[in-house]
Amino acid sequence: MSTTSTSATQVLFDAPGPRGRRRILLISIVSSLAILALIALGLWQFQRNGQLAADKWLPYLRRDYIAFLGKGLMGTLEATAVAAVIAFPFGLVLALGRISRARALSAISAVWIEFFRGIPMLLVVYAFLLALPAYGVNLPRFWMLVVPMILVSSASTAEVFRAGIGAVDRGQDEASAAIGLSRGQTMRYVILPQAVRLVLPSLILALVSLLKDSTLGFVVSFNELQFQGKTMVSITRFLVQTYVVVSVIYIVLNFLLTKAAGLLERRMRRRAAEGGGRSR
Repeated sequence: MSTTSTSATQVLFDAPGPRGRRRILLISIVSSLAILALIALGLWQFQRNGQLAADKWLPYLRRDYIAFLGKGLMGTLEATAVAAVIAFPFGLVLALGRISRARALSAISAVWIEFFRGIPMLLVVYAFLLALPAYGVNLPRFWMLVVPMILVSSASTAEVFRAGIGAVDRGQDEASAAIGLSRGQTMRYVILPQAVRLVLPSLILALVSLLKDSTLGFVVSFNELQFQGKTMVSITRFLVQTYVVVSVIYIVLNFLLTKAAGLLERRMRRRAAEGGGRSR
């Protein structure tokens, strides 16, 4: 196992020698110092302009401020959750359609996937906000945000599922056929369960993308975190402080989701290694 991993790593890149390691260390130190210098310069500028004054930060500990941003956070989480619950199964359906033997279904699925993978979500949001109402399609603000999230995310998620299905050992098809399972039964009972387990970490990372996409809620005036922050700036005039607080909330959420994906991936690898050891 370790020999295979080492040889695979050597195919990807050559291990650096002593001089290369010293160069990498030097570049890392210089880069870290440059980043720290930029942070220090930014803090100095904030301090010079009075942006670090306590009276501009303490209000964010007030109950009404917390409740106001909390409402936006709940809106963000709700939009992300609803979009994920619909987009992920829809993405699986699109993936199955794309690999289908029915040419028409495969072609329709491929066009759908490529179209919504290639178009910016902002344009889809504007379509639901400005274009479709002219034809009598008027959705609530929540769905003006969530439906574009579903359309765009389902396309990218479909490719994740398609890659997961392709990663399952093809010998599973032969084994299933040998015991009398049809192609549909093989996909349902053998291939899909394994594929879903393989792509679970990627699906959690897809939640990070959905969470970021939810920031476009301000375009349709939906009360998500970004929109609440924008509203708070117009009330308090504390632009820097508000967006720093909002940014920290997004960073924490994305960090937790990314860590969850990493933990799940390591756990799956550990289980796979244990299963391989028992089979040997």
